[in-house]
Amino acid sequence: MQFAISSIIEEVKESNFLNLSKCISFLENQQEGSADFVAALHPNNIPVIGITGPPGAGKSTLITSLIGQLVNEGKKVAVLSVDPSSILHNGALLGDRVRMREWYLHPMVYIRSLASRGHLGGLIKQIEWIVDLIKSVGFDYVILETVGVGQSEVQVVQVASPTILVLVPEAGDDIQMMKSGLFEVANIFVVNKSDRPEAQKFVNHLRQALSERVGVKTDIVETIANTGFGVEELVDVIKKYHEH
Repeated sequence: MQFAISSIIEEVKESNFLNLSKCISFLENQQEGSADFVAALHPNNIPVIGITGPPGAGKSTLITSLIGQLVNEGKKVAVLSVDPSSILHNGALLGDRVRMREWYLHPMVYIRSLASRGHLGGLIKQIEWIVDLIKSVGFDYVILETVGVGQSEVQVVQVASPTILVLVPEAGDDIQMMKSGLFEVANIFVVNKSDRPEAQKFVNHLRQALSERVGVKTDIVETIANTGFGVEELVDVIKKYHEH
């Protein structure tokens, strides 16, 4: 199967994502010619935002708010959401329409669920190919959402910059366990659901733990994703990381 990248670029300008989706499947399945196709791409320098964290932290809700902020700024956004695979058909178990339903038909937003197919690291084997494709066809931002399985998600740092670790105030006891994995690769720490009791105590605990990372620049942003609180600040921090 052959794809003309120039045609996909023109289609994306018109918010027609059909052939883009087919091309992603082509790369995802490593069909004949896929490596040569990727080698000929010319990716643009745009932010690739990796979002990871334990299940229940509110990653998808935060992404929904992030999309809203970026679209309000006139940006075109692609979301690649990696889900656990179904053991029956190897497809993604959690569909993007369920979690981000308000955006899946928006002309400025492309959302694609990708099945992990048992691949460790929180992403999928061909994620770098797919990201290079997205960066080549006219989007302003790429958002990567990982499976949310825990310490094994460190692959995201090889693809994304910046990497965001989403936590909730109740995760205080998990910080020590994460230090050998996610904790060490994140650039931005988001304390979501920051209106909950003990939230400020958790932020202080997190700030103290991060002070041990000598010479590593990190930021902490408090959010309430379902209301949009803190999301504008988060976008500003993301832009700062991309600039530098």
